[in-house]
Amino acid sequence: MIEKQPSVASVALKYGLAGGVIAVLYSAILMIFGQSTNKWLAFLSYFILVGAMVVAMQQFKKENQGFMSYGQGLGLGTLVATIIGVLSGVFTVIYTTFVDPDYMANIMDQQRMELEDRGMSDEQIDAALAIGESMSGPFMTLVMSIFGFALIGLLLSLVISAIMKKNRPQFE
Repeated sequence: MIEKQPSVASVALKYGLAGGVIAVLYSAILMIFGQSTNKWLAFLSYFILVGAMVVAMQQFKKENQGFMSYGQGLGLGTLVATIIGVLSGVFTVIYTTFVDPDYMANIMDQQRMELEDRGMSDEQIDAALAIGESMSGPFMTLVMSIFGFALIGLLLSLVISAIMKKNRPQFE
């Protein structure tokens, strides 16, 4: 009798949503306390992503008699990351549009000061900020979040899946 394998998509949805909620709460805390540009605290958010991916893969293996192919892990991790990216992007758009409409302007001001500290000319600063401004609209924020998380998730999944995979024996 062949047992039904768990669905990669259903496991990814469950853990992507859970990871997304945690990531959104973490982002909200950083934004509320004005720490969203702190590179060290922002780096910690990758632990949320990796944690959600690892737990999802562990759960998939548990539901699949301890087995997970490299491809299943790669797909699962990438889907988890993409779902987290969707939730994070939607949160960021809502936050920057309705809760704190000055958020992006404040970020641009902070970036201007950082570029001035690096000794860049006004023309160079204006050109750099113009590029940043073109990417800061709600639609682009959402798109960049989804694709950014999907790409990072894919890259992380390449490694995590290789570590966690366990193929079924060919002859059972």
